[in-house]
Amino acid sequence: MKKFLGYILSILFWFCFGLSLVIFHPIQWLCLKLGGYRAHKKSVDILNACLVASYYTLFNRVTFIDNKSIPLGQPIIFVANHQSTFDIPPLIYFLRRFHGKFISKIELASGIPSISFNLKHGGAANIDRNDPKQSIAEILKLANNMKTKNWSAFIFPEGTRSKTGKMKAFHIGGIATLLKKNPNALVVPIAIKGSYEMVQYGMYPLTPFLHMTWEVLDPLDTSNKNIEEIVKLAEEKIKQKVEN
Repeated sequence: MKKFLGYILSILFWFCFGLSLVIFHPIQWLCLKLGGYRAHKKSVDILNACLVASYYTLFNRVTFIDNKSIPLGQPIIFVANHQSTFDIPPLIYFLRRFHGKFISKIELASGIPSISFNLKHGGAANIDRNDPKQSIAEILKLANNMKTKNWSAFIFPEGTRSKTGKMKAFHIGGIATLLKKNPNALVVPIAIKGSYEMVQYGMYPLTPFLHMTWEVLDPLDTSNKNIEEIVKLAEEKIKQKVEN
């Protein structure tokens, strides 16, 4: 029954989701040209609020457990497990105060209304997985912006989405590069639970009547730990929330 209703409700979802992307593409362009970074970021924040709101057309419930103890004004590396494409809008919107940027596949930086524009012009690191030199250069550029502008970064160390909710091993590469340039950055785990169910049948039909949660955990104690130990600790903290 849930899958059957998904066929119907997914039409409404994709209309609202797609319309938001189409409408905000020229809005982003205007904001960037007329108001620079701040105006553009504001338009991206509003866009992602609309994208999160579209989840409710499926009668899906979003619970975002924020952590108000995390300080502003310093670089933060948000480390999250990855379950679906729909992990991303809540991270951007609910953590908008941290100016978080993504490490993204370069393929996503073209051809998608609003999303590609933001990846190109909003400060993301758009990496070519077949070109290690280009990838390192992009991540270093983001790391330098974190250092000089107090931006933050979102990174999915699994490298790919989990289709079952069971976490894959975390890779250290991107986190290591960011920490090398920003040794004093906070490393903050985020546990995402339930979003993989939304796409268990693919992009159509989407699954309705779900409860999905995002929980921002406390910053890790990275003192006297090497990069491998830091990444392993983040993985363990997230796994305790996601797989229990």
